[in-house]
Amino acid sequence: MAQPDPAHAAPRLPHEVPASTKESSLTLERGLSLLQAVADAESEAPTISDLAARIGVSRAAVYRLLGPLQSRGLVRREGSRVRLGLGVLWLAGRVLPQLRVACTPALRGLAEKVGATAHLTVADGSEAQAVAVVEPSWTSYHVSYRVGTRHPIQRGAAGRAVDLPVGAPRWISSSGDLQQGAFGVAAPVRGVPGLRASVGVVALQPIAADEIGPMVVETAEAVAEALR
Repeated sequence: MAQPDPAHAAPRLPHEVPASTKESSLTLERGLSLLQAVADAESEAPTISDLAARIGVSRAAVYRLLGPLQSRGLVRREGSRVRLGLGVLWLAGRVLPQLRVACTPALRGLAEKVGATAHLTVADGSEAQAVAVVEPSWTSYHVSYRVGTRHPIQRGAAGRAVDLPVGAPRWISSSGDLQQGAFGVAAPVRGVPGLRASVGVVALQPIAADEIGPMVVETAEAVAEALR
């Protein structure tokens, strides 16, 4: 029987995905769902059976999915129960440095344009923490704002902007909330899963919020784009 000419074989349509790729994507999705299910356990560690029910696979599939996660230290087994591993802490420790690298260009542009210290603030429970700070290079004086500084999330423009609801004013301003004589404007960083944050500026003189606010909002949008 004559063999078909490869040159005349039906071309693969652009939307067709090889079966191996589909299977790999499905395995990755299930592995991530399994890790999320372990992380979501608030009290007693889930069992293999619990995890199988939560992600909709067999117990045998859970055992297969646990292998790569265990080898990387992301989960650990205690008999039939599964807990998060210390590898998750290592990953978490890499988040903030990469966050700073990603958002620094946008913050630098804001600081230079406004002539005030720009910062990215992230919510940590009931507190707000400055995780990236850029000071302007051309001003005679400006606020020195230390990375790692924490304050209640209900105080200051940076904290209150974190959970600013959609439909509210696009930015928030403050005066003397955290330090007497300091003025701030901040806007929320939206659209980054798992991140509650704001971008803001702080200065030692009154800030024209109507003029600076749109710049802060634009920078917050640029930071969100850099982090997606």
